[in-house]
Amino acid sequence: MQFLTHKTRLHIGKLVKDTSARLKEVSETDHQRGVDQKKKILDAKLAKEFQSVLKEFQKAQRLAAERETFYAPPLVTKPSPPSSNTASEIDVNADKHQEQRSLLEESKRQELALLDNEAVIEEREQAIEVIQRQISELHEIFKDLAQLVHDQRPMIADDICTNIDNSHAATAQGNSHLAEASKTQRSNSSLTCLLLVVFGIVLMIVIIVLAV
Repeated sequence: MQFLTHKTRLHIGKLVKDTSARLKEVSETDHQRGVDQKKKILDAKLAKEFQSVLKEFQKAQRLAAERETFYAPPLVTKPSPPSSNTASEIDVNADKHQEQRSLLEESKRQELALLDNEAVIEEREQAIEVIQRQISELHEIFKDLAQLVHDQRPMIADDICTNIDNSHAATAQGNSHLAEASKTQRSNSSLTCLLLVVFGIVLMIVIIVLAV
């Protein structure tokens, strides 16, 4: 598990470096003439989103470093060898022989546990060093990325202004259509009233003619 976590951190760190380098290349290309404005805006947004993701990864790295630092494996004391008096009594008493054998086995188990503890401590120290190195590298990458996002901020601002202008234009066009529709509706209503009046007059004439 520890190996997989360490390997995953290294893999993510490499992805962060590669992505950051690629974004810098794209940013340099976007500042050249003839590059489509939509592509510039999209690249700027991607850089900003990557910056947000990198912030979360930095938090995770710091948390991992704290956990590795404060984790303390249980201490195992090296057992003292059995006394010579006990060894000399092995041939005398079978029960004591069994007890001596159990003590020797326990001694071996504790020695192995002590070696395992030392290996775990060494492994965690190495993991802490790797995490701290990655945090330093991420800090430098984050500074470069922050500058990149800052340089691309005008592109995003232009996109926002364009969206606002488009929104205003669409609103004005919508209001114009509503006014025309309202005018048409009033015209249709007037025509309907006129037709009703004409129909009423014709009906009265027909009634008068029939009455005569």
